[in-house]
Amino acid sequence: MADGLTLAGDLRVPDGVGPWPALVFTGPFTGVRDQVTGLYAARLAERGYATLAFDHRNWGESEGRPRRHEDPQGKLHDLRAAVSFLRSRPEVDRERVGVIGICLGGGYALKFAAFDPRVKAFAAIAGAYNNPYAMRGADLAPYLDVLERQDLGGPVEYLPAVAEQGEAAMPGDEPYAYYGGERGASPHWSNEVTRASVLELLTMDNMTGSDFLSPKPALIVHGLVDRFCPPEGAEEVFKRLDQPKKIVWVDAKQHIDLYDREPYVTQAVDATADFLGEHL
Repeated sequence: MADGLTLAGDLRVPDGVGPWPALVFTGPFTGVRDQVTGLYAARLAERGYATLAFDHRNWGESEGRPRRHEDPQGKLHDLRAAVSFLRSRPEVDRERVGVIGICLGGGYALKFAAFDPRVKAFAAIAGAYNNPYAMRGADLAPYLDVLERQDLGGPVEYLPAVAEQGEAAMPGDEPYAYYGGERGASPHWSNEVTRASVLELLTMDNMTGSDFLSPKPALIVHGLVDRFCPPEGAEEVFKRLDQPKKIVWVDAKQHIDLYDREPYVTQAVDATADFLGEHL
């Protein structure tokens, strides 16, 4: 439960005798738990971690309205509740809980871990570290027009999450290659998102977490080529962190290579397991 909302999640526990160190996952924009976060949660459970992949409020099988709406503060509350849940489980070592963020979840995980002392380590894979300073030239007026219509009783307005051509929250062939076909197929994912979600992406500030996280251990795994979450963002976070920290570059050619493609996923899992084995 988070703020009175029931969240759906999958707790994976390694074979053998615990209690185990535990990891909570937060993932890509529009993503649900049987896509990217579920894959990484399963792989790291095989490496000796209790893992929790869950659907954030408004997404997947979790409660919350408007449906398929990005709620930055709500997502931070969801992560807080997820850590509380993990720490309550007998299978979990409550003093060894970390947070893993993938894509947009990398920024959420960074900001959350920076301000929750219960979290002992942070890792991000192909992270997006949203910073409103980078968006100062964006035209926000169309999104405020949408919200004004909704404030006056109009319906919630949506647009496609992905599209090969035309308008979408994540336009172009690369996002569509994952979400538009079998790679990201899920009965709990729909190809739509509120228009107001785009405003949230443009105005959220998750980069600030990098100024407050240290000395908590931090790992960044990122592709050398990434059009959607540029490597410069990972470099900026790493520069602003103090020790202990590590950055691992993967020779990926696309952002979504780190969603489900080999050998990139195994490289990311190995790097994460090795780092957490030392620091968690």
